[in-house]
Amino acid sequence: MAWLVLVISGLLETVWAIALDRSAGFTRPAPTAVFATALALSMLGLGYALRTIPVGTGYAVWVGIGAVGTALVGMIALNEPASLPRIVCLLLVLCGVAGLKYFH
Repeated sequence: MAWLVLVISGLLETVWAIALDRSAGFTRPAPTAVFATALALSMLGLGYALRTIPVGTGYAVWVGIGAVGTALVGMIALNEPASLPRIVCLLLVLCGVAGLKYFH
């Protein structure tokens, strides 16, 4: 259960990062509300998961999911560059996250 909560919390990190960008410095109420809600839920989930998952592993997996998710949303939906080197780097992050889970 802790791993499922950790993955969902990592995905919520992507949500709050994109909402933070869209909030335009907290001047737009709807994205600001999404940011605050997703941030709180993400942190609560991370805290719950760290009850049973070691902090180094849990935090690295959480950050990895959030970073890869945010970068993918940027490339797919926000017209950020999707070059081969960037995609290879994201795959390396995913391999690291999978390795941390596998060797846990």
